[in-house]
Amino acid sequence: MSQLKVQPAAAPTSGNPASPAADAGHTQDDALVLADRKFLFPAVFHYFSRPLVLDHAQDQFCYDRAGNAYLDFFGGIVTVSVGHANPEVNAAIKTQLDKLTHVSTCFVTEPQVRLAEKIAALTPQGKLTRSFFTNSGTEANETAILAARLYTGASEIIALRHSYHGRSALAMGLTAHANWKLGPALLPGIVHAHNAYCYRCPFGATYPACGLRCAQDLEELLQTSTSGRVAAMIAEPIQGVGGFITPPKEYFRIVAEIVRQHGGLFISDEVQTAWGRLGGNWFGIEKWGVEPDIITSAKGLGNGLPIGITIARPEIAEAWKGLTISTFGGNPIATTAAGAVLDFIEKNRLRANAETTGAYLRQKLLELQEKHALIGDVRGMGLLQALELVRDRQTKEPAPAATNQLLERCRDQRLLIGKGGLYGNVIRISPPLNISTSDVDEFARRMDRALAAVPV
Repeated sequence: MSQLKVQPAAAPTSGNPASPAADAGHTQDDALVLADRKFLFPAVFHYFSRPLVLDHAQDQFCYDRAGNAYLDFFGGIVTVSVGHANPEVNAAIKTQLDKLTHVSTCFVTEPQVRLAEKIAALTPQGKLTRSFFTNSGTEANETAILAARLYTGASEIIALRHSYHGRSALAMGLTAHANWKLGPALLPGIVHAHNAYCYRCPFGATYPACGLRCAQDLEELLQTSTSGRVAAMIAEPIQGVGGFITPPKEYFRIVAEIVRQHGGLFISDEVQTAWGRLGGNWFGIEKWGVEPDIITSAKGLGNGLPIGITIARPEIAEAWKGLTISTFGGNPIATTAAGAVLDFIEKNRLRANAETTGAYLRQKLLELQEKHALIGDVRGMGLLQALELVRDRQTKEPAPAATNQLLERCRDQRLLIGKGGLYGNVIRISPPLNISTSDVDEFARRMDRALAAVPV
């Protein structure tokens, strides 16, 4: 199993630059940040009060201009699956660059066809065999919704509260986070069911005595808030932007069955949970024992290159009778990279590593929870783990200010993590799939120091 090697880094500190070269680097960074603010949309936000300018990356580390190494345990929002600048993936990309870079979907290319063939063999039970390639998870979800509507002849869609499905108008309509819904994002024909947020159960119940009321409530939602006949339900096996909200094992079996009884398809949004991220299986929905009708994904499939994919059962794909193209979707560079990523995951048994190293990471997070009262909940699966931060464990009052402070203190420790959750109080952790337990130990040491520096 090829794991990343732990690379020694200078002792993490905060404060002033240590050398004239570092001073020059800060000056260049300040100029770049000013240009960023002047020429990009202001809505493009950055972590940290002083945005971090990254210069290059390798394996599990990102580097600034001064050469400081930051241990990356967020992976570009759950995107770097096999390490930054993975040499095997990059070698495949470089070969393809000199061969063919673009022709559009109007022509057949070997990288696209071979990738689609490979993925067809990886899907649950091998029943989803038709793929449509795009450039992002947003586009993949748009494609899935249209395919479901064309196949069923119905138009209404069920999504989940706390979900995130992308940044287009339709995707924001599916999303159930006020912070991520802009413009006329309350689209007709979309209703939101209760998710399985056990830490903050909307029914005030406790699993398993709750009887999965959140799932059973879907039947009443369909009878009261829809026409009773729906095109599909779209859901993330573990909610990403929502804060890695992880449902009980029975939840998706119940809701998928209810949706199918009302004529709808089940779409598994695997933008963040696919390609071995949860450990063991290729797709997250397999953890819950559900066969989806359509799978969407992106992110980790390209290890940083833009790629999206919608995978469907043949009869669903065949219901799309009109013509369609994607100018850049399935381009030879992105599909070559994705094929190399899947080969690397398979060859190095990274799905197994995500399971075992993910369990080791989970134990370290539980130990941190015992030590730091700020941590109210630890959840997730495999190498998709989260800490929900609260001001008080009894009241579960969210602690968004402390979460922002923790991000800053992690920067002092040269540790990169993510943030999410409806209340902005969830730390998201998603390192590359080929990290080692020694990486986890180093992460835990840096996180412990960062937590200790946040005022209670």
